[in-house]
Amino acid sequence: MKNNHKRLKKNNDISIKTKIYNISQSSSKTNDLSKDEIILRAFNFHSKGNIKEASKYYQLFLNKGFNDPRVLSNFGLICHQAGKNELAIQLFRRSIKFFPDNSNAYSNLGNLLKDLGELSEAEKLLLKAIELSPTFSNAYSNLGIIFQEMGKFKEAEEMTLKAIKYNPNSAISYSNLGSILIDLGNLKEAEIAIRKAINIDPNQAIFYSNLSEVMLDLGKFQDA
Repeated sequence: MKNNHKRLKKNNDISIKTKIYNISQSSSKTNDLSKDEIILRAFNFHSKGNIKEASKYYQLFLNKGFNDPRVLSNFGLICHQAGKNELAIQLFRRSIKFFPDNSNAYSNLGNLLKDLGELSEAEKLLLKAIELSPTFSNAYSNLGIIFQEMGKFKEAEEMTLKAIKYNPNSAISYSNLGSILIDLGNLKEAEIAIRKAINIDPNQAIFYSNLSEVMLDLGKFQDA
């Protein structure tokens, strides 16, 4: 049951898989675009879900030697979702290098490394994101997952409660809290947390599945 919670998508992910396009041989017309025109086209295509075209313009932007935290973040997330983790890591590290006060860069890299099982470095990066943005709900939530993976369940609970404090409408955080409370043996509290997740987002089947398992553990077989 815990594993289902830990692998829920985080709400700063872009859930699209695509190959990454290299446009080093762009047309002269494309190459004549200004920095602002390139970024505008990239964001426009991205907002419309056209990841292929957005990727082309993100790549063009970077090929020209430009830097922008939004481009590095967006393109890094696309690469991560496409399984291009090495490229995503390069983009996030580049963002940290040029924009060291941008908490999103640390959070994005921390989340990626968490997914790759590099928990110690991921923890440091997420703590840095929180240092820069003390109300960064996603960073607290993902740090809670890391602590849970490490078996530090009380610390995981503390971080997840902070995530909820700063974003009380996060169904994922309540679901993760339920998973942590199960690890702590607090089944009744886990039931309350998972029901809260369902109230916020009633369309996630995994929430009902996890609630059913808690009901079974509590001996509430008919409810399960």
